[in-house]
Amino acid sequence: MTRIAAVGDVHMDFDVLGRFRPALENLHEHADMLLLAGDLTRHGTAQEARCVAEEFGGLRVPVIAILGNHDYHSDHEVTVTRILCEAGIHVLEGDATVVDCQGVPVGIAGAKGFGGGFAGRCASAFGEPQMKAFVEHTEASAERLSRALKEVDTECKIALTHYSPVPETLLGEPLEIYPFLGSYLLAEAIDRGGATLAIHGHAHHGSPRGTTPGGVRVRNVAHPVIRQAYSVFSL
Repeated sequence: MTRIAAVGDVHMDFDVLGRFRPALENLHEHADMLLLAGDLTRHGTAQEARCVAEEFGGLRVPVIAILGNHDYHSDHEVTVTRILCEAGIHVLEGDATVVDCQGVPVGIAGAKGFGGGFAGRCASAFGEPQMKAFVEHTEASAERLSRALKEVDTECKIALTHYSPVPETLLGEPLEIYPFLGSYLLAEAIDRGGATLAIHGHAHHGSPRGTTPGGVRVRNVAHPVIRQAYSVFSL
């Protein structure tokens, strides 16, 4: 059995340091890896990234992350990524990695994702250049996620995104903002890529569980939803 710990939307800064670390010190007793589902910082600054590195670096399990919209806010996402990588946190964006979990290889493919909405009530790449750019960004992110999943040659595959692939995990959020919280294109990518489990954050007032049209389990691990340092899922 493979045990996957995950949390997102920790929004680190100096005033948050130490909130998660006590529970993380013994994480290796409960999980084989830790996935961070984006929005690791408040405003995407180098200072905040160093706080993430201090809080989540140096653990006794592999830590794999993707960035969220907050981590892009200051346009320093390259610096944020570098700081996290220097702390031993593997940051994914349109690529994948494989973790050996007690002799069982598990693939993790990651992409931030983007918005656009869900089947029947979604944006399309039509009209103004700004609308086409919005949807095309989601299409490109979903394609990168699908390709990364397909390239991982493992029986167990995890899709790690920030934005949600399904509306079920958004229940509790205002309907008006669903298009800004996720896209059905991510679910299609997850199903095409043969994922075993999908992990995301972003929806602070959402719900913990959902399923893609293809039957893949989806879990919202935003910290305000799970209300603990991490949740653990078994494969």
